[in-house]
Amino acid sequence: MNYADIKRIDVANGPGVRVSLFVSGCTHHCKECFNPETWDFGYGKLFDEKAEDEIIEYLKPDYIKGLTLLGGDPMEKVNQEALIPLLEKVKKEYPDKSIWCYTGYDFENDIKENMLENCEVTKKFMSYIDVLVDGEFKLELKDLNLVFRGSSNQRIIMVKESLESGNIILWKEPER
Repeated sequence: MNYADIKRIDVANGPGVRVSLFVSGCTHHCKECFNPETWDFGYGKLFDEKAEDEIIEYLKPDYIKGLTLLGGDPMEKVNQEALIPLLEKVKKEYPDKSIWCYTGYDFENDIKENMLENCEVTKKFMSYIDVLVDGEFKLELKDLNLVFRGSSNQRIIMVKESLESGNIILWKEPER
């Protein structure tokens, strides 16, 4: 897997200060995507043990609330496979830090009804994800007032709670 960027400090893609990994490779090709260069699976740098170690180190400070995966699309099968070792390390080293994942795939139709049923890799991958922002970016539904998403069709889903209950449980922004 290749990656486009690792942001050491990110406040736009999940709550609090986070570390964000922008993976390469996406088959959705959303109109007006904010990162079209990441559609190419070969774009950027090779995601290797050095990049993993860099992320683990960046997550160390107490003020870092977690890791966010986006791109590209982390839910592309080859990306899931490459990310699992990183996710295992993050959960082992920092069990209290959350992992958020952005995907163009729909939680019910693509992930729950297809990928989780037919792909062992997805079962393992999703076991590490706390919050999933699902759905393709849709230009006609773009809304700059939304928190942590670009278009109103996208949802911020609590993964474990949703899978356990069988219903979509949405993340709620903490009151200020």
